[in-house]
Amino acid sequence: MSDQIEHLSARVGDELAGKRLDQALAQLFPDYSRSRLQQWVKEGRVTVDGASCRPRDKVLGGERVSLEAHLEEQVECRPQPIELSIVYEDEAVIVIDKPAGLVVHPAAGNPDGTLQNALLHHDPGLIQLPRAGIIHRLDKETTGLLVIARSPVAHKRLVEQLQARAFEREYLALVWGVMTAGGSVDEPIGRHPTQRTRMAVNYSGKEAVTHYRVLERFRAHTSLRVKLETGRTHQIRVHMAHIRHPLVGDPVYGGRLRQPAGASEALREQLRSFRRQALHARRLGLSHPLSDEWMEWESPLPDDIQTLLQVLREDMASA
Repeated sequence: MSDQIEHLSARVGDELAGKRLDQALAQLFPDYSRSRLQQWVKEGRVTVDGASCRPRDKVLGGERVSLEAHLEEQVECRPQPIELSIVYEDEAVIVIDKPAGLVVHPAAGNPDGTLQNALLHHDPGLIQLPRAGIIHRLDKETTGLLVIARSPVAHKRLVEQLQARAFEREYLALVWGVMTAGGSVDEPIGRHPTQRTRMAVNYSGKEAVTHYRVLERFRAHTSLRVKLETGRTHQIRVHMAHIRHPLVGDPVYGGRLRQPAGASEALREQLRSFRRQALHARRLGLSHPLSDEWMEWESPLPDDIQTLLQVLREDMASA
């Protein structure tokens, strides 16, 4: 598939007089992000009355702006026939229910076999979008809902919603310890100072806010409804570990396996065999990028978390 090029033209209105060129372009061509428009200006793909300009140059009003919109193929990822659980699909978005074990996009150690490879096989047109339209991520072993953009317009508007914290993302998390009440964690997250593959509460990191409410209490565990205000890497896992209630099964932030005093053999076996963080993205809400209609999706708990919760309830009843 060859790169797609669109030739667009618009006249600068008087209301834009005095603005920087990149600001004016964002008004004239709202389907594209400002960063992408700035890049095209630097590449010489934008002319003002036939002349090349810089992003910071001012417009006067009345000029004719020509844009060569260049949607390049994302060549680092190839299509692969990997089964997808599609919850919803239309011309603008795809909503995926991601299983445990599926990496979202290629990275060191996972060059292929990812959600991005699967999406390119499902819709080859996604090759012209950054990361095949993937807007946000879930960790490899986290299950649940993700939204994918299918066009530059949808991509831009979904990213804007995400940046404006307009997405609603709700998770089910099972943590160690009996929590008496819900609360919030408002602590910045960045790279761990010495272990570069881990994240940590780091005061030179980025703002991160997690809200949680108690759903069920067990002998030595609590299930939580967690809502994200921000979306940092490993955010829920880091924040829960920070308040000394790490996720059950978390191999990175959970510490060594602990067994509750007096736990049934069934529970002990379940805890030994549960080898991933007990975290599921159960609900996703957003405004449709084309219609602005509010839409929500829910995903049932995966079998392994359902089984673990059932064994915890039985253990609690026998206590």
